[in-house]
Amino acid sequence: MTLSACTPASPSTSSAAAGLPSAHVHGLSVNGETGQVLLATHAGLFDMSKETAVKIGLTNDLMGFTAAMDQGVFYASGHPGNGSTLPNPLGLIRTSDGGKTWEQLSRQGESDFHALTTTKSGIVAFDGTLRTSTDGKTWKTAASSFTAAALAGNPYSDTVLATTQEGLQRSTDGGATWVLDKAAPVVQFAAFASATEAVGVEPGGAVHYSPDGGATWTRKGQISGAVQAVAATEGSNGNPWIWAATSTEVLVSTDGGATFRPSNAA
Repeated sequence: MTLSACTPASPSTSSAAAGLPSAHVHGLSVNGETGQVLLATHAGLFDMSKETAVKIGLTNDLMGFTAAMDQGVFYASGHPGNGSTLPNPLGLIRTSDGGKTWEQLSRQGESDFHALTTTKSGIVAFDGTLRTSTDGKTWKTAASSFTAAALAGNPYSDTVLATTQEGLQRSTDGGATWVLDKAAPVVQFAAFASATEAVGVEPGGAVHYSPDGGATWTRKGQISGAVQAVAATEGSNGNPWIWAATSTEVLVSTDGGATFRPSNAA
């Protein structure tokens, strides 16, 4: 559970893992309404909804990536790649057309947000310091001293989860204040399927489910392979759909994390 270092992105995908457009996946987003699966990688943003990955926009190393409430709106951070005119580091950038073009919002040349998420109140991001913003332009420093490996939130809720080496940190006020949940599993990745349903994945691949925003957890199944990013959407009867990008492929579970299969076979 460490924050990985990175270098400016390259358009080459010669080192990509089998089945993936890049060996380094930093973010995963799934649209529950359209079924679109997006991978934010060292080599840029890719649509994985079809059998062949489709590159979207210019190459940027998207270290942080999260969906907003509106369709086609995403926030990101990281480093520019070849052909990109964005500053290094990117600071917080936003797209309103699904990643085709990006606008600079704030902290250009200052912040590389490795962890990034949205809440009902705004944005929570970590660049070595945990920060919150209501508009993506002005920031407040959160009252915290932990290092966030990943952040998970939902645009319809102010509950935020932060995975750390010490355990799961939880906020119910949009990231302003935090409490370490010593009873929760020590997960490396987390995602919200809805305003209340959350999933977490341990470093070893064990999957956990929470019906109440991370207050309580139930062990589910196991993911094979080194997980790099996780996403979730609403399912039925307490069984959200869960996606996991491993080092070799994108997997999906349609039974709340009990079993997984390649997403292109779903």
